[in-house]
Amino acid sequence: MATGAQVTAVHVDHGLREGSQEEAQIVAKLAERVGAQFRSLTAVIQLGADLEARARTARREVLPSDALFGHTADDQAETLLIRLMRGTGPAGLAGMSSQQHPLLALRRADTELLCAQLGIVPFLDPSNNDPRFVRNRVRHEVVPLLNQVSARDVTPLLCRLAELCADQADLIAALAEAEDPTDAKGLSGLPPALAAQVVRMWWVRTTGIVYPPDAAAIDRILSVASGQSVSCQVGSGWRVTRTAGRLSLQQSAWSGTATVQEHE
Repeated sequence: MATGAQVTAVHVDHGLREGSQEEAQIVAKLAERVGAQFRSLTAVIQLGADLEARARTARREVLPSDALFGHTADDQAETLLIRLMRGTGPAGLAGMSSQQHPLLALRRADTELLCAQLGIVPFLDPSNNDPRFVRNRVRHEVVPLLNQVSARDVTPLLCRLAELCADQADLIAALAEAEDPTDAKGLSGLPPALAAQVVRMWWVRTTGIVYPPDAAAIDRILSVASGQSVSCQVGSGWRVTRTAGRLSLQQSAWSGTATVQEHE
């Protein structure tokens, strides 16, 4: 806003706890104070398994594609640790991009200090202390333990790892742009890391789902490309088939555990 840009603060209400509408009013008042526009969106989800992931997906669906987020370096470090525990690869270790997360160079303490200097009282989300959520345990237990064991602050180290992995991921993505994901022979002849990235980018472009398939699903698709199988289920109701040397990604009503059809 200091540069003349038009800024809109957006509050997304998942309807998970009482008083969430009051939280929207807090955001609205602060937006008015600093001269920003305000929008309140609703993306209701139900309590249950994978709540964090489902809430994140719901937010992405209602927010504009160019939305910016307020994650800090501490959030980046937590994200890397969570992805490590889930067996991510180099692309996952790239973490969040500064293009949509412009505060990644700041620490959480920096934002708290800035709020204090501006007389802003941050709203403390009570769910951030709920040990049922993996991120909270990483934040309150894992990171402090790593700091203690290493006798140093590991957050800058993890953020540096993210930057290095992002550079490598960008290079592989640039190489992948030149490849045809539907050419089964060409895809199966690529180095595994490059072939996997070609498949991920094909998935995002075709399905519109921003989160690519997991490593096991990528392996199944590459098995189809190499002729080890004729088709496979990928996930989210999508299927890959090979016909006359060409791969196609098709949506179906299928859901459940992925399977592979082998040649008889």
